Amino acid sequence: MINSISILGSTGSVGRQAVEVARRLGINVRALTTNNNIELLEQQARLLKPAFVAVGNKAAAKKLRISLADTGIAVGAGIRGLTEAATIRGANAVVTAVSGSIGLRPTLAAIDKGRRIALANKETLVCAGSIVKERARKKGAEIIPVDSEHSAIFQCLEGCGSSREELRRIILTASGGPFRGLTREETASVTPQQALRHPNWSMGAKISIDSATLMNKGLEFIEAMHLFDCSPDNIQVLIHPESIIHSMVEFIDGSIIAQMAMPDMSLPIQYALTYPARRESFVSRVDFAALGKLSFEEPDMEKTPCLALAMEAAKTGGTAPAILSAANEEAVAMFLEGGIGFNQIFDSVAAALGSIDIIKDPTLDEILESDAEARKFVRQSL
Repeated sequence: MINSISILGSTGSVGRQAVEVARRLGINVRALTTNNNIELLEQQARLLKPAFVAVGNKAAAKKLRISLADTGIAVGAGIRGLTEAATIRGANAVVTAVSGSIGLRPTLAAIDKGRRIALANKETLVCAGSIVKERARKKGAEIIPVDSEHSAIFQCLEGCGSSREELRRIILTASGGPFRGLTREETASVTPQQALRHPNWSMGAKISIDSATLMNKGLEFIEAMHLFDCSPDNIQVLIHPESIIHSMVEFIDGSIIAQMAMPDMSLPIQYALTYPARRESFVSRVDFAALGKLSFEEPDMEKTPCLALAMEAAKTGGTAPAILSAANEEAVAMFLEGGIGFNQIFDSVAAALGSIDIIKDPTLDEILESDAEARKFVRQSL
């Protein structure tokens, strides 16, 4: 089992749960980071006593440095601080729970150190999956998914010991979000407060909006391609409102293996840190009799155009997924700020993909340039 970790994004939803899992398992935490929530980061730092903390916002980092002056904990700032946290001496795993493409460079730096990556940052693989996987292979770094869906697929494949050649299909499940079944006309007047109310999961703001548009499932579709070396044709998205089956795999003989549990992110976080072992957890047990049924339906692509757009970007490849991800990140931020409507999230991302040149075999710098161009496009076009 991993005995010492860094947590990038420790004040977010997944990061806070990673802190609790580490405490329960007795894992030493060497570094913590936040974007600007220095109040919570200070509490976590005093509780866990890491050697280093970092803050994305440099002005906030200055304040935290003063607040922690009595502790001996070093304080870093910006992308340099995030990278230092990811590569700090003594940690043998990194939980990447930051949101957005800002997690890409620190993750690559941790891979270069041969660390296990407990990956909760979708954008790392969405934007640069081929580069990240190849770097991990060369450096001998493990990538263990933390997303509940990808953890489920990972557990199904590991549990039955099958080779990738025996895999026929990945079935990614989705709750359908808070607006399941509603038409585009019916979601036109949706408010941020309504979109943040996920029916099954307690998550951060950005991922909650992505779940409401089903862009989150589209990003997971792209991520699954890279994690499990699958073509888009071998991945299916299925709506499963109960969120008990977190994903399934079908093998060439027709057998289907599913991973099931109550919707609780602490379970995939814990497994990413204890793998290949399993430890007792505090996750509630599934009561199938109380559930009564598990239901499934095909996604309606006309009602969920963000999912369709992401799946098309997956097939296009190159910088298309990076443009999609960055444009979506900016559009979601604008929606949360009240600058655009819910349906304009899709409109903004589609416009960016239709306007920005796609590079087929990009370098890391070209991916980051496409990311920046997509963000600028969305901000300037609305």
